[in-house]
Amino acid sequence: MKNESTFIDVPAESSSAMKGKAPLIGVARDHTTSGSGGYNRGLAIFDFLLRLAAIVAALAAAATMGTSDETLPFFTQFLQFEASYDDLPTFQFFVIAMALVGGYLVLSLPISVVTILRPLATAPRLLLLVLDTVYTQNSSNYIALK
Repeated sequence: MKNESTFIDVPAESSSAMKGKAPLIGVARDHTTSGSGGYNRGLAIFDFLLRLAAIVAALAAAATMGTSDETLPFFTQFLQFEASYDDLPTFQFFVIAMALVGGYLVLSLPISVVTILRPLATAPRLLLLVLDTVYTQNSSNYIALK
């Protein structure tokens, strides 16, 4: 019966040498080498393309409205009047608002590029969301006041 005892090998290291060496339970993922952030990058590219399209549309609308001069007949061909954007305050507001929208979108393009280059960063995406919301709210309030 003496041969049936269990032998346990205890390491010679002291407890002070073992401090700070806990066993690993899980391995952290490396986000730079894995393919994570794919759909975030796709959304960022889509956001960038939408901003480019909105810049083109806003500046084209402002330029078209600002440079148009029409001569329209009124009742007969002999009684005519000229119409331009500065005849009515509504048209003036439209030209100014479209120019401001185009300017804001041009200024927000670099932040949109950052969201493409760093798809896992949430701060630039949150900044764009807040700025877009504030700009939309302010412009709608200005429209309501006019």
